[in-house]
Amino acid sequence: MFGAFERKVAFRYLRARKGERFVSVIATFSLVGIALGVATLIIVMSVMGGFRQELLGRILGLNGHLGVYAAGSGGLQNYDDIAERVRKLPGVAMATPIVEGQVLLTSEAGGATGGLARGIKPEDLRARPILANNIRAGSLDAFQGDDAIMVGTRLAQKLGLGIGSKVTLVSPQGRTTVIGTVPRMRAYTVIAMFEAGMNEYDSSYVFLPLQAAQVYFQMRDAASQIEVFVQDPDNVRQVTQEIIRALSPMPFRVLDWQASNSSFFAAVQVERNVMFLILTLIIVVAAFNIISSLIMLVKDKGRDIAILRTMGATRGAVMRIFLICGTSIGVLGTGIGFLIGVVFCLNIERIREALQALTGTQLFSPEVYFLTQLPAVLNPHEVIQVVLMGLGLSVLATLYPSWRAAKTDPVEALRNE
Repeated sequence: MFGAFERKVAFRYLRARKGERFVSVIATFSLVGIALGVATLIIVMSVMGGFRQELLGRILGLNGHLGVYAAGSGGLQNYDDIAERVRKLPGVAMATPIVEGQVLLTSEAGGATGGLARGIKPEDLRARPILANNIRAGSLDAFQGDDAIMVGTRLAQKLGLGIGSKVTLVSPQGRTTVIGTVPRMRAYTVIAMFEAGMNEYDSSYVFLPLQAAQVYFQMRDAASQIEVFVQDPDNVRQVTQEIIRALSPMPFRVLDWQASNSSFFAAVQVERNVMFLILTLIIVVAAFNIISSLIMLVKDKGRDIAILRTMGATRGAVMRIFLICGTSIGVLGTGIGFLIGVVFCLNIERIREALQALTGTQLFSPEVYFLTQLPAVLNPHEVIQVVLMGLGLSVLATLYPSWRAAKTDPVEALRNE
């Protein structure tokens, strides 16, 4: 498409000589602008995608994809039978009986905080990788009986707990006595500490053996819910319909993750789309810089264009010369931005730690962003989309100046020379 003569002339124009520095400076700024725009867009989209994926994985990894609840307030009776029926349905990976309730947690050191206590069978707890594979202290071997409790690492730090420490659970649902209603209190021994990687869970969730939780919450032979994990979280609505058909006419209700977290993930998606539009403007501004630099180059090379035309160069050849000049800036800038963006994403956690050590500040607070690490997931389709957009805008930016150069009249250009 581009001949050797056209390439040689174009690259000669890109190498600025004395008296042509200003045009070269504008072209350099255009290249840097496109590189920064592409790199920033790749980094931000990868971080936003990683943020959504990490949140989705951790929320669903601990809470399940859907829950089967009793229609009334008495809990689910015959929960083992219900869980077994649910496990046999197509698309279901796991069904776990759960007893849970809000509690006040206090320690011997005097600390106190609110939290959520969950009762779960020891074998079901070991089947959850997000918990079983992230034990930071203690062991799940002792997770049995009526005195064991597992707490998050941040909760242990907040209350000053260690393995073997006592933590007291105070339930807001009081116990009726002859002197009136008094809070239910029970002390448990910490046998393990987990770190799920999400601040909310690590600082407020505690786990008890199922039978111990049933005794504490006065739900003997009942469960608060059946927590269900499906093989494809995006297909959870179809599994919900299967559960409804399988358990009818039993009184119950089903709540899946899309319904319970819809507003949260919708907000994340909207923010992601808005960031994409805003950061695309960086590339658009850089493309306008290419237009301005090429127009100035065409003005500066008016005499050269006229001489080339009188020597036999066609309008198409002149247009291709300046197309090469503009697209070279766009291709080089996009390539540099692509490399910067990919390398940054692959080493983003190391870069964050280095910046924190250098500045002495916390750049990614778990209390604000929910996660303990800065996630970045490179999506090949999004990266290709960003690269193609950078190349496309660069090519479009060169069309008008190249057309103006091809339309130059050699007689008018040489008249005053």
